Amino acid sequence: MIKSFFFGCMFLLVFANLSNAQTYLKQQGTVKQLFVKDKPYLILGGELGNSSASDNEYMKNIWPKMTAMNVNTILAPVYWDLIEPEEGKLNFTLVDSLIANAKRNDIKLVFLWFGVWKNSMSCYAPYWVKKDQQRFQRATDKNGIGQEILSPFYENNLNADVKVFKELMKHIKTVDSKDQTVVMIQVENEIGMLPEARDHSPLATAAFKKPIPAAFFNYLKKNKDSLMPEFKAVWERNGFKTAGNWEEVFGKSLATDEIFMAWYYADFINKLTDAGKSEYNLPMFLNTALNYKKEAKPGEYPSAGPLPHVMDVWKSAAPRIDLLSPDFYNPDFKYWNDLYVRGGNTLFIPEIRFEQGVGGKAFYAIGHHSAMGFSPFSIENGSKEETAEVTATYKLLDQLKPIVLQHQGKGTINGVLFDKIDAKKEIKMGDYILTFSHDLSLGWSAKAKDEKWPITGALVIQLAADEFIVAGTGVVVTFKPIATNTRAGIGYIDEGVFKDGIFVPGLRMNGDQSHQGRHLRIPEGDYSIQKIKLYTYK
Repeated sequence: MIKSFFFGCMFLLVFANLSNAQTYLKQQGTVKQLFVKDKPYLILGGELGNSSASDNEYMKNIWPKMTAMNVNTILAPVYWDLIEPEEGKLNFTLVDSLIANAKRNDIKLVFLWFGVWKNSMSCYAPYWVKKDQQRFQRATDKNGIGQEILSPFYENNLNADVKVFKELMKHIKTVDSKDQTVVMIQVENEIGMLPEARDHSPLATAAFKKPIPAAFFNYLKKNKDSLMPEFKAVWERNGFKTAGNWEEVFGKSLATDEIFMAWYYADFINKLTDAGKSEYNLPMFLNTALNYKKEAKPGEYPSAGPLPHVMDVWKSAAPRIDLLSPDFYNPDFKYWNDLYVRGGNTLFIPEIRFEQGVGGKAFYAIGHHSAMGFSPFSIENGSKEETAEVTATYKLLDQLKPIVLQHQGKGTINGVLFDKIDAKKEIKMGDYILTFSHDLSLGWSAKAKDEKWPITGALVIQLAADEFIVAGTGVVVTFKPIATNTRAGIGYIDEGVFKDGIFVPGLRMNGDQSHQGRHLRIPEGDYSIQKIKLYTYK
């Protein structure tokens, strides 16, 4: 009797621990996945505009709109100046309201900590910090003129940020660890130095003249063969030196200024992140303001943030950060995606311009790069017509979540993204070559003659040797065996839906929709999930 009671208690204890399992990241194949309550989770997100979460009344009409758009995660700012309007007096009313309303609407949250820095500047630091410039030192330009940027070189700036961030994480754990509504934290927002490549304040200048920290040299020597090529080239130009100050090792240049600032920004963020995780160990990431043009010089863009060319600096100085993530307001979507999956970094897109093509980009990022999630910016704004693309895309991805998460990182999922310039892609999967094309390339639509084509995209998952799922919009797919002297035939194509991870067929599309067995097609403007069964013949 006593033994059975003991084992019963042990079972309840283990069950309780499992039911309250912490949100965490877990490696699957080549990528990390987000786990919530021990289940993998795909973020179909939307980031709120900067001010929306600052007023509970304003948020009332946003929640039902997010549900209607099939959003499962809201990325919402939490503001230092509103949490600590007076030093030491904390107010978590807005935080609690976001958590309560998210639970009520079955939506998860990613909190964006607008603390010391937001878009380079310190605009969300409290008034009592901003006005006390003796205590809370600012970065300066080379002429000693103060900038609207709190310097990372002064302990008071770090300590004030750490103090409130620790309290925020402690509060989230207290009110939400059981439900796990808050699943990730973005630490600050788009860190970077403007309008010059580095801070010239007294402590910054002193640090610039000191020897480079030994920890950085240890990282460089250990990872020399796997450094990002653009960063390695800067180090190589001065002879791969492993002793000296910043200019002695990397040479006198704006690139050196940026590397120097990246180290001290990253060191600040690592200490802040470590302090927050000590209270509640949620996954934490950084977002990045990308160069608006590739040839821009440090200081002409927010320099020294976690950009691809200084990613090694950030990985060295900020190991407590789990992901480095790009924000997209510039072209070359594929180019920048490729740069953010190097060095074992998993792609997560926390912010992207809300415009035509976001649907295709979501299919591509989640399919081709096994992205952890996708999130258009200012998603609460826009008419029903303007939000229709995200609504339709997320409707499909919501159905596909179980199967997408099962295949991510394993080489059995991929994605394509098309416009008029880049309108065709071959993908090898298993024993087949799949040729994807933009739907308008068929020439069947009047839009095919337009100067620009709508951006379209899709993802593909290989279920078996001769069975594939294609989901997306505006694509045509043909199939060819890799083996010579054989041809691929279409056994059947079913359009359908996924319910609880199981495909439920609807229309059999073996006639006009497949051009009598020639291809699989999802017309531009339509959003569809199609399952195809192939066979080979001679």
